[in-house]
Amino acid sequence: MSKTVAISSCWSSARHKDGYEMVREFVEMGFTQLELSHGVRMSLVPGILKAVEEGMIEICSVHNFCPLPPGIHYPAPNLYQPSSGDRREQEQWLRYTRQTMEFANRLGARKIVLHLGSISFFWRSPAIRLRRFVRAQGNEFDKSDAAYQQLREKIQKKLERKLLGSWEHTLQALETILPEAEKEDLYFCCENRESFEELPLDNQFSDLFTHFSGQKNLLAWHDTGHAKIKEKYGFLDHENHLKFVRPRLGGFHLHDVSANGKDHQPIGSGEIDFKMLARYFQPEDALVLELSPGLDKEEVLASKKAIESLLD
Repeated sequence: MSKTVAISSCWSSARHKDGYEMVREFVEMGFTQLELSHGVRMSLVPGILKAVEEGMIEICSVHNFCPLPPGIHYPAPNLYQPSSGDRREQEQWLRYTRQTMEFANRLGARKIVLHLGSISFFWRSPAIRLRRFVRAQGNEFDKSDAAYQQLREKIQKKLERKLLGSWEHTLQALETILPEAEKEDLYFCCENRESFEELPLDNQFSDLFTHFSGQKNLLAWHDTGHAKIKEKYGFLDHENHLKFVRPRLGGFHLHDVSANGKDHQPIGSGEIDFKMLARYFQPEDALVLELSPGLDKEEVLASKKAIESLLD
């Protein structure tokens, strides 16, 4: 299989003041494709547009919200949520998602990565108890432990009981904006999430695809680190989840997860089986390294090489 490995701008956008120089750095590292992430400030936009117009790089995907809304200078993909019951927040989500669509069109990118919101609780999320349990166990944490499994199942049922209102709001938001994406030949790619409360819950991708069964412009986006974290907690089987979403998959965020659950780490440094993942890569996928800004250039290049070795 011949495929290009892209990189997310999240690795370096915070330290750059000029979008053109940000793109130049990636090009000098050997990248020909770039995902513009949700940390792209307005001040970076002119330089990015100039670099794309000059043919320096191809933008394979854009992560909502991109560019950031005015006055926001930090990564904020959940600043406004489609799951919100507040009409004003819904309108802001639609407004800045449309701004992302317009930007993607200007860049020639067809895929937009989306977060779909979260379950709303009046007080605190019941998942806090699960996180506390795991922290207390430390290195002794075992997802097969009977006490943990009992707690996890209890928390999962509470999440599912509270799900309905938030999920209906998300579906309504998608129903509003998907016809606009279809008109513009853009694809919304819904990302699997690492937080227990975020949508879709792992078993909801089936509901999502059933609800929009006739909509070709709605796809899944597979984040390897998020899936591994959920697997460590016993919420899903990584490969089985990937098998399910594969027919409607738009791309991957590629990063590793350490033994203590830290994600966005160099490829091959943690617990993810990338040889297994590579069996599900298709030529039309966007393969995007999504790496921590704390990694050095050598770790980024080694990660690029590691994925490329799986594509031969």
